[in-house]
Amino acid sequence: MDATAQEPGGAGPTEERGTDFKVIGLIGVAHFFSHFYIYLLFPLFIQLKAEFDVSYTQLGLLLTVFSVTTGLTQTPFGFLVDRFSAHKILIGGLIVEGLAFLAMGFSTDYLTLMALMVIAGCANGVYHPADYSILSASVSSGRMGQAFSLHTFAGNAGFAVAPLTILFLSELIGWRHGLALCGFAGVVTAVMLIVFARHFRDAPKKGGGQTATKQAADGVALLLSPPILICLLFFTLLSLGSTGLVSFLIPALWELHAIPEEAATSAVTVYLVAGSVGILIGGFVADRTTKHNLVAGFCFLSTAAMVAVVGAFPMTIILVIVLMAAQGIMHGVIMPSRDMIVRSVTPDGAHGKVFGFVTTGFSIGGSIAPTGFGWVMDQGRPDWVFYGVALVMLCSMTTVVTSVRRRAS
Repeated sequence: MDATAQEPGGAGPTEERGTDFKVIGLIGVAHFFSHFYIYLLFPLFIQLKAEFDVSYTQLGLLLTVFSVTTGLTQTPFGFLVDRFSAHKILIGGLIVEGLAFLAMGFSTDYLTLMALMVIAGCANGVYHPADYSILSASVSSGRMGQAFSLHTFAGNAGFAVAPLTILFLSELIGWRHGLALCGFAGVVTAVMLIVFARHFRDAPKKGGGQTATKQAADGVALLLSPPILICLLFFTLLSLGSTGLVSFLIPALWELHAIPEEAATSAVTVYLVAGSVGILIGGFVADRTTKHNLVAGFCFLSTAAMVAVVGAFPMTIILVIVLMAAQGIMHGVIMPSRDMIVRSVTPDGAHGKVFGFVTTGFSIGGSIAPTGFGWVMDQGRPDWVFYGVALVMLCSMTTVVTSVRRRAS
């Protein structure tokens, strides 16, 4: 898919740079909290199990419900973002999610906790459609790659910070006050977005003379068009490969190469850190080329080869770490080009619904990978984990090198 930059209407050259980075920073902070809240509860499972007298399965169901409700609401919120104000929907979602986690600190039973996770999961569905819509409309095209890379980097930072933060607060002031404080921080961030809302632009609204029913029908037709479905498949395969690799890398390295758990954990850490570095590199690369499909395709091919090598040949831990670092960087470089590809095939005024729809691929791939690759491990073939991930990456490469010369309409 070839990516063609879209130029948002905006300020003059002297104001453009400052406005761009204000918008990128503000949306990045909001995206940080989106991911921060996803990983906030599971570090407390031992304490929650004792507090509410529930099983780990019941606690795991809290996270499943959160993920499912987020996936189900992303596309509807995308339609709302394209019809109304993206930044108001984003701010509203951040307030509701923050208040939900604040209330969890005062919950007295498991069912209340479940209800609050449903609310929080629904609110979490606003981020991808609203964030991408605001960035596409507010940031100049010359910095769009950096905008997407910093957006993804901020989300990854939220993942990394959440467990340490809630465990520290739990030790310091107790898990209830810790959750409440984290929820309150989201509300404060929403107030900050309100203060600086003048920097946010909304994409031009399409179909002003159409009825809501006609606009909705056109929107569904857009989402089911080949370019957008290819992007959905792209996101699904990307999530499937990365989730499968991270989930089973440690046991696969132990069973295949007798690499101890501690050393294999280091390899996973290196992979994740290198991925964050790659995301930042990918932002600069994406701003310096329009051939985002070729960038992503090359990275997929290189990563597939390195993953297959780990499964095919005897490995020392040093060599594994080197290969995982290289894979992480390549995987990170893909991310900004991934977003630029989606933007290139999206009609003006439809970024909310399209990004909301295609990012459900994260949930699809993330739900398939653990079970699928777990089955592979149960067959006593840890090498198949690496071959399977390599195959998924090659399939991902075919989606991005498929040339979509014109936007969906």
